Amino acid sequence: MVPRKLLQLVMALLALAVVAGASTIPAGTPVTVRLTSEISSGTAQAGETFEGTLARNVVVQGRTVARAGAPVQGKVTYVKPSGRLHEPGQLTLRLTSVDGHPVQSSAVRGKGKSHTKSNVTKIGGGAAAGAIIGAIAGGGKGAAIGTLAGGAAGTGVAAATGKQEAVFPAESALTFTITGGTASKR
Repeated sequence: MVPRKLLQLVMALLALAVVAGASTIPAGTPVTVRLTSEISSGTAQAGETFEGTLARNVVVQGRTVARAGAPVQGKVTYVKPSGRLHEPGQLTLRLTSVDGHPVQSSAVRGKGKSHTKSNVTKIGGGAAAGAIIGAIAGGGKGAAIGTLAGGAAGTGVAAATGKQEAVFPAESALTFTITGGTASKR
């Protein structure tokens, strides 16, 4: 018969071996994720979750701890929709789980294109067209009036079409960095 203390010791060692055999994703490990669907600052809400898959194996010290294709989840942590004539949209994403295990990660940020070039083209183009039409119709005074009218029309076009949302398209590959070690199945 095995003494009770020896049995407890063997069980404790077995439990430690199982825990030691579990791999972790240590802080500083890059994790590349392929998004399942598009995320846009025009439609996303802070706190909303997103899904994706690992784009490549996560390897730590020569050992694969999570395989490419494993599911990942994340959270939208910041959203600012685009304004019409200024302030492009902004998005911030973080991972919350890799292969079903909780993680903490760095943020991946996205920002829409600047409004400046687009607005200058639309407003300036409208003003130039107005000046030409005004000059033909009414000479110098007509050109001045046409410039103002064309500039106003260009501003209207810029306002109507000028949103510059931050967008991460479906199938985008984003790289996050793990900021806290996490348990993995392997």
